[in-house]
Amino acid sequence: MTRVLITRPGERGAVLAQALRAAGCEPVALDVLAFEPVALSPAARALVLDLDAFQGVIVVSPQAGVSLAEAIGSYWPQLPQRLRFYAVGQATAATLHQELGVPCVLPPAGAGEHSEGLLEAPSLRAVAGKRLLLARGEGGREVLAEQLTARGAQLDTLTLYRRCYRQPAPPAATWLAQGDYAALVVTSGEILQHLATGCGQIALNQPLIVSSGRLATLARQLGFGSLHVASGPAPEALAAAVTALRAS
Repeated sequence: MTRVLITRPGERGAVLAQALRAAGCEPVALDVLAFEPVALSPAARALVLDLDAFQGVIVVSPQAGVSLAEAIGSYWPQLPQRLRFYAVGQATAATLHQELGVPCVLPPAGAGEHSEGLLEAPSLRAVAGKRLLLARGEGGREVLAEQLTARGAQLDTLTLYRRCYRQPAPPAATWLAQGDYAALVVTSGEILQHLATGCGQIALNQPLIVSSGRLATLARQLGFGSLHVASGPAPEALAAAVTALRAS
């Protein structure tokens, strides 16, 4: 079998591992990222209690969806009517449907499952005067907040979790350091930057599969030299990229 190192955490990582096994690979989770809940401050609780005053809720990741559902469930036995939810991609939308039973506005077809893609949604292009809630973790990219504020939205940010990074444990740490794998799969810029600090020259020249052109640009800047861009972040797309790499 072909050893493939994966970095996606939690349940979504397990789904990716299953897709890779179906493609004949041996997935190994590096387990470099964990999520830690953030206790809601009085101001954050006020935002959740004020949920019916928002025209839309923007959710940036499946983890944000899970954490948001927990926060809402503590204060709202039933969701406010006519509240529109936005998700950066299919996985986030599926999480919100599972946790809250709501449909989501997604990036338009071909726009990409990321912040820039979601900003192309017609209902987010004309947001002047609208009150929007951005559900996310600590830190992360500021593209959505900056662009929606620039478009005139009244934007509030609800911080629900923090990311905790750690070094890979043996034997995966040795495989990564020695480049002893067929491919490394990364779908997060922050994880990519974290890993780059521990990758030697051998690993930097091993095949790296990323989920977008933006990540490929970042990978080049970090010194990775063998880049392969999947058609998207879905497990099937990533597994197909690994299969194409093996066939090349």
